[in-house]
Amino acid sequence: MLRYVLLTSLLLSSSVVAKPFGDVDKGKLKSPSCVYCHGSNGMTTNDAYPNLAGQNAQYLYDSMKAYQDGLRLGPLAEMMAAQLRMLNDEDLRDIAAFYSEQTPHAEK
Repeated sequence: MLRYVLLTSLLLSSSVVAKPFGDVDKGKLKSPSCVYCHGSNGMTTNDAYPNLAGQNAQYLYDSMKAYQDGLRLGPLAEMMAAQLRMLNDEDLRDIAAFYSEQTPHAEK
């Protein structure tokens, strides 16, 4: 019984203190070049670029990582790879966290 209580306590305590995906405030500071295409809060005014506001943070991170690693292709892949070249994994996580926390608004 004691073993069960200890195991349950350990599992619950580790989930409570789980590290967040990234730092939203740092992500905002690290994303100035993103604004030109994706808008200041992740809502673009140009149909050529996707809205990032409210997207899943893991999806955003994986997408940026794929561009960075040359695994994601397309007409804007080289530009994205260049923008992301100097960023590390923590930077990508922070940026992903920032955009995932933004609220998408209805198009006008």
